[in-house]
Amino acid sequence: MSSGHVIVGVDASPASKAALRWAADHAVARGLSLEAVAVWEIPATFGWVGEEDLDPTEAARRGLESVVAEVVGTTPEVEITVARGHAALVLVEASERADLLVVGSRGMGGFAGLLLGSVSQHCVQHAHCPVVVVRGERGGQS
Repeated sequence: MSSGHVIVGVDASPASKAALRWAADHAVARGLSLEAVAVWEIPATFGWVGEEDLDPTEAARRGLESVVAEVVGTTPEVEITVARGHAALVLVEASERADLLVVGSRGMGGFAGLLLGSVSQHCVQHAHCPVVVVRGERGGQS
């Protein structure tokens, strides 16, 4: 485990933006480093896309940078990480190098009526460090 490192999963959902805000506030208050992680995966149902047609890593990086700028601005400094794979598995693996993992309660997919999304639930059950699950705005989908 690292010393003083917070990792937050970000997918641009309202709950992940709330998680990013919480993680940034926590990192500043405790003097910790902050890393925002975005994960991309092309679903099997998407079909064939030639590599020259799409750069999902770069698209995910631009999206993550945009969300970080919107939610956090420039303070604190946020390390940007983009990975390919299943979000739950990537975040659990990343938790090996963190002191705290922060995730939103509900992401972009799945069923809106669930209280806890599959990614956040998997992280709570399998992370190698403590996990904070942050809900999105009240009254809205989180």
